[in-house]
Amino acid sequence: MKVIVEADGGSRGNPGPAAYGAVVRDKLSGETVAERKGFLGVATNNVAEYQGLIAGLLAARELGAETVDVRMDSKLVVEQMSGRWKIKHPSMQPLAKEAQALARDFQKVTYEWIPRERNRQADRLANEAMDAEEKPEEKAEPTQEGAKQPHWSGAAGEPTRLILLRHGQTRLSVDRRYSGRGDHALTELGLEQAEKAAQRLSKVGGVDGIISSPLQRAAQTAQKLADRIGLEVVTHQGLIETDFGSWEGLTFAEAARQDPEIHRRWLGDTSVKPPGGESFDEVNARVRKARAEIIARYGGKTLVLVSHVTPIKTLLRQALDVGPQFLFRMHLDLTGVSIAEFYPDGHASVKLVNDTSHLG
Repeated sequence: MKVIVEADGGSRGNPGPAAYGAVVRDKLSGETVAERKGFLGVATNNVAEYQGLIAGLLAARELGAETVDVRMDSKLVVEQMSGRWKIKHPSMQPLAKEAQALARDFQKVTYEWIPRERNRQADRLANEAMDAEEKPEEKAEPTQEGAKQPHWSGAAGEPTRLILLRHGQTRLSVDRRYSGRGDHALTELGLEQAEKAAQRLSKVGGVDGIISSPLQRAAQTAQKLADRIGLEVVTHQGLIETDFGSWEGLTFAEAARQDPEIHRRWLGDTSVKPPGGESFDEVNARVRKARAEIIARYGGKTLVLVSHVTPIKTLLRQALDVGPQFLFRMHLDLTGVSIAEFYPDGHASVKLVNDTSHLG
């Protein structure tokens, strides 16, 4: 399927109340096959335009499109996504990366600048989203875990708050064995850990959704919380653990003896794959894509994401915007809780890391 994506975004104040609109058309017939619009809170025009592009690409992917012709009246977005202009502004860089990750899902994506009068439908959708929202008021929430606070760094818009929960104990974690795609259940202790984490997180308040890795150990942990707060667990393949290939089920020492050279390189180089497995660079791209999809669907909400060591470390690394060595220096305990917030203008904030107070 070949489609055209027309996208736009606007801000009344720049920065000010902002929203995006996106239209997907069948390239052969010109028929509109999808529309997307959304309010972003306070953001800039450029942020809103990038969010429109991301929404349009997501809609095209949902339709099964193979090639996409993107048409926008934003010279900045078109030139940056075409690779002709550098992306210097820090708030643009993560949005551009999200759009680039989505673009890789298609056989071909092209970008074309069009005048504003040829982008009226996307512009109309963005304005409808702004018109539907009342002017946001600046107000502080109670200072409790889970509450969203005004951000001191200048980040704009309503953040998507991700409460990151590692699963409970399995038989492989008892012996500290590589546990990737193997689908292992929680032990009795693991179930107790999950129950304690659920009891703790059920007191947060304002949780809008629970999203889990599809693997059993994460799904069981997520269900404990779902049973307490009355939400359904949604699974997302992008939150699955690293594929450790032939090292699955081995201890650190066993893997080092089996493949000494590869294992040595793997410990310091995120591009190296375990034999038959997945590199940390590949995990980073997968998790970034998952994050973009989750935020596009649940933007501005508070979500509990139940996952594994590497995806959680990767989300924290992305929030901190730090290098890959973070993965090798960060420790996460079973049912450790971390919190990261991602703002629509590209900023992010880490509020908590590996808290296990509920196990005490």
